[in-house]
Amino acid sequence: MQVKKWLPAASAALLMSAATAASAETLVVWHDLGDNGINWFNELNELYQKENPDITIESVSFPTDQWFGKVIAAINTDSAPDLIYNNYERVIRIQNQTGKVMDLRDEFASISDKAFLSEADIAVATYEDQMIILPIQRVQMGFGARTSWLDAVGESFPQTWEDVLRVSQKFQNDDPDGNGKADTFGIAIEAANPRDLVHMLDLYTFGTGLRHTLLDPDGKIVINEPRHREVLVEVMKLFTSYNYVAPDSVNHSFAEMYQVIEGGRAGMFRVGDWNVKKWDAEALEGDFTIGSWPAFASGDKNAVVIGGMRGVAVPENAPNKDASLAFAKFLLTKDAQAASLNNVGAAVRGDFEMADLSDNRLFFAKPAHNLNAYDFPESINSAYPEVEAEYHARLLGAIDNPPDDWDAFVDGLAADLQKLADEKKS
Repeated sequence: MQVKKWLPAASAALLMSAATAASAETLVVWHDLGDNGINWFNELNELYQKENPDITIESVSFPTDQWFGKVIAAINTDSAPDLIYNNYERVIRIQNQTGKVMDLRDEFASISDKAFLSEADIAVATYEDQMIILPIQRVQMGFGARTSWLDAVGESFPQTWEDVLRVSQKFQNDDPDGNGKADTFGIAIEAANPRDLVHMLDLYTFGTGLRHTLLDPDGKIVINEPRHREVLVEVMKLFTSYNYVAPDSVNHSFAEMYQVIEGGRAGMFRVGDWNVKKWDAEALEGDFTIGSWPAFASGDKNAVVIGGMRGVAVPENAPNKDASLAFAKFLLTKDAQAASLNNVGAAVRGDFEMADLSDNRLFFAKPAHNLNAYDFPESINSAYPEVEAEYHARLLGAIDNPPDDWDAFVDGLAADLQKLADEKKS
């Protein structure tokens, strides 16, 4: 009799265990954030299971190039992961290759707590009238200046391009670091490769509130438009007639530019939100002030530039689509965002406890400044990489041998680049 009593109980337990296993779901996220990303998703798993004990979050990190190939192949063979996580422009590439990234507009509309997202955040998450990611981590780049140097030369943080030029001259001529040597420079810059020089032009262009550095979404070259021309020529003069940059800056890439900044030789420079933690503790030891990029014209809404937006996307053929969409929306909650800032150094909301953050980190974590998002033209125009390469080569030539008439140079360059863009488009 005891055996007969035990058998039904054991059968019931087995049935309950099977039912629980059947209702449990594991959501797999593919990203390229390395150990920091794995730690973040592990923490998210613990947080999410407090309200969703039957859902397990597992993440896999791949090197970026491998991530592209694996995601595209998996989606195209109906073996997609539940979620993919990466920079906006990389998700665009996935969409262009597969056409199977979900439009998240309805899911976004159902989120009530989202006032912390700016119009720029939402715009950068949208591609061809579809919201292909929920924006989760804003990558911001501001303009920085050495605080002690400003004090030494009697200047405040530069707000306009006119300020930048005046302060640059003092930084080079007035021994702002007090070492008695003529070894300081106004501005750190880079130019070795197309993404070096054109990236710097991006920052000054978008930083003064303009859109599109070289090519607009319709394929039109914009460098000869009056406002764009002004920014281009002024930045070129940093290398030539102004000469406010370190020697050989034309051959500097990111590493060499950082050596100038962290070596204490540059007075003004780019500051990414990923730089601040290190520069507070070492290198610059907190001796820098961050602000928006300089305004080139009166009335410009100068801004900090969103140089990237990381976000979560859901493949159309995700194995657990409903559960994936629910978890994707969870990434915008306070707890998930706090974990994002702690593990990866970036977030899109700042309404959680940040008592341990320095003022410099708070500048990015709680933005009170205008934000202008880069437009990622390489993701929407197949001709762009070749046009940018030619643009870069011609600009290097102008730095080496400055034209007598910059306006004529820009007009001729614009015409040549437009012809190239049109040929590549066709």
